[in-house]
Amino acid sequence: MAVVEPDPSLEILVREPDGFCIWTGPPFNNGQPNIKLEKLPCSSANFSEDGSRLMVVKPDSVVSIFDFTKYTEIRSFEVPNLAAAALSPHGTYLQTFQKPSSPQEKNVKLWKIETGAAVYDHFQKNMTKTTWPLILYCSDEAVACRLATNEIQFFDPADFSKGIVSRLRIPGVAAVGLSKQPGSHVAAFVPESKGVPASVQIFSCGKDVNSQPLARRSFFRCSTVQFHWNCGSTGLLAVAQSDVDKTNQSYYGESKLNYLTTDGNHEGLVPLRKEGPIHDVQWSYSGTEFAVVYGFMPARVTVFDKKCNPLLELGSGPYNTIRWNPKGRFLCLAGFGNLPGDMVFWDCLEKKKLGTTKSECSVTSEWAPNGCYFMTATTAPRLQVDNGITIFHHNGELFYKKMFDKLYQADWKPESTDRFSDIAELLKSIGSLKIQATKTEGQGSKSSLGPTKPSPANPRQKPAAYCPPHAKNAAAVQAELFGGILPEQEISKNALRNKKKREKQREKKAAESASSAANAAGD
Repeated sequence: MAVVEPDPSLEILVREPDGFCIWTGPPFNNGQPNIKLEKLPCSSANFSEDGSRLMVVKPDSVVSIFDFTKYTEIRSFEVPNLAAAALSPHGTYLQTFQKPSSPQEKNVKLWKIETGAAVYDHFQKNMTKTTWPLILYCSDEAVACRLATNEIQFFDPADFSKGIVSRLRIPGVAAVGLSKQPGSHVAAFVPESKGVPASVQIFSCGKDVNSQPLARRSFFRCSTVQFHWNCGSTGLLAVAQSDVDKTNQSYYGESKLNYLTTDGNHEGLVPLRKEGPIHDVQWSYSGTEFAVVYGFMPARVTVFDKKCNPLLELGSGPYNTIRWNPKGRFLCLAGFGNLPGDMVFWDCLEKKKLGTTKSECSVTSEWAPNGCYFMTATTAPRLQVDNGITIFHHNGELFYKKMFDKLYQADWKPESTDRFSDIAELLKSIGSLKIQATKTEGQGSKSSLGPTKPSPANPRQKPAAYCPPHAKNAAAVQAELFGGILPEQEISKNALRNKKKREKQREKKAAESASSAANAAGD
């Protein structure tokens, strides 16, 4: 009889100014998370894609690698003038970028964590979102490549000492997107130049690299492109963005959503039903459908299948963010950034709305790996006040909230979705835990019918609404005109001074009239 492995426990990385620690994830015992790894000083911390290793950058330019199967530090690298660092998906390799001092210095290094040796180095003048990390991997680390001038260079991930094993020549290529699961294809973006339109092309990146594209889409008015590969590497969504909107409808430029398939059957625009920018797009974890938030506010939300046919309309609202549940069943729509933080949770299988809530000023948001919880965080330096972590149930009900003086990071520890039970079974087990917790609270309440919790000595008073100076003066003038009497503390200093002057003048006039009347009577 096969032994059924229990679901892995959820864990949360929390980083504050004095370092990071690891919390146990929900459901919590006694309503509070436990500390699984005590706080360690660092300037940044990031998990590998599979969650097996953690990269910790310390203030003294030392990069430490932790094995998160044993929660122990396995290797440290001292890298002077460190500017950036990145782990490969399985945590096999570490990339570091040092501030260059001369063109002869190879400032990008690739370290093998197991041995601690540098297996590849290269010079890179500067670092941007499109050029870092320098070496790209697919999720299983079977393919590794990098963008070079007019070409894409491929390496053998098992042995970088071989150097470049193949090249894909693409004149003018400016951005690359390697498919993740599996790493069978690569997308390339070539900007428009001298009247030639910009293009997105898909190439095979097997052992025999073919210079002929499998699919191609050309368009004008495009300066940058964002690539979104599906799981299975059969479809690519490319968001083409231009800095200027020639129709003058948007200050933020113009964007179009293109869809290409590796078999070449589809090369065109996604049929959207409203004009405006593409706010967000995300594939489901199954790779068979994708959701798009698009159009001028209130934005519209549509779910499409992999043939670009609309499957589900989720209405309109103040949304700019999509988060698919890892199990593919639930979907969260939210409006973060400059929007008020409205959130809507949908069951895409049953095609019904589960609930609505709000999470103002959220900077990051993501589902737990088991798909049962959704976490938002307000972090610095984006926002310096109201930092905190909020965790919701899959239907938007509040589960846990904690505020911080300053919070820099809050991330779920990555886990493979396949290691968790079916979402329906997980929700049933969580529901039983809720019932047990409710019973326990009820029993405790009978035995605790004693004195109530005393109120604090100095209860925090709600601050009064702001009243501008001109409004205060206006209130004083109105009181004077209509004969009302305002308390002295509600009158401004100038109004009070003028009031005293007028009273003195009235008293002086009254005294003068009284003395003149007395003189007249004496005569």
